[in-house]
Amino acid sequence: RCHVLADNSRSMNFGSRGYPKATYANTLAATLAFFLHQQGDAIGLLTFDDQIREYLPARHRPGHLRHLMLALEKPPGGAATDLAAPLKRIVEIVRKRGLMVLLTDLLAPVEALEKNLATLTASGHEVVVFQILDPAELAFDFAKAALFRDLETGKQLYIDPDAVRADYRRSFDAHCAAVAVTCAKLGIALRRLTTDQPLELALFDFLRERMNKGKVVKRNTA
Repeated sequence: RCHVLADNSRSMNFGSRGYPKATYANTLAATLAFFLHQQGDAIGLLTFDDQIREYLPARHRPGHLRHLMLALEKPPGGAATDLAAPLKRIVEIVRKRGLMVLLTDLLAPVEALEKNLATLTASGHEVVVFQILDPAELAFDFAKAALFRDLETGKQLYIDPDAVRADYRRSFDAHCAAVAVTCAKLGIALRRLTTDQPLELALFDFLRERMNKGKVVKRNTA
């Protein structure tokens, strides 16, 4: 039994190569759901921004996968990210312990992330987080000074990338390191993906690990 939790907030609309993080995350969610459905697992879906936008309970029945795919085709929401309300609600809804796969960029204060992620682990769920990032968010390799807009707040700043790149990278790396420490402390499996990585490679490693552990994906006993 698996629930896929897909972040469809404003920050997930960013894409420096014409491929937004939300599209990558939803494609990953759809591919994962299809594979697990084929294995006979019950799959559920929750999409959110600052609240739940779509919820499909975990099921394995004719037509359910199609409904899930249609839900993932809907455009992302227009609100800022807030994990608190959606994660609290999913814990209230899903009483039976299972696997929770969270797809998000984790671009929020680490203290808030720890508190919100702990909501899932405290309820006994196994949690896997795919941190979806755009390559430009890691490298900040923009060539020219430009007006940058915060997708969460709408605030705009004129920035010379060359002047701030080193400081940006240090801060971003420190944030990602703190997120990794937080996930390890909570017993959460963290996987960081960038939108230029082939989805099949990302999923192959994840599913192979699941098979080795004998969880979710059934072992081939033939």
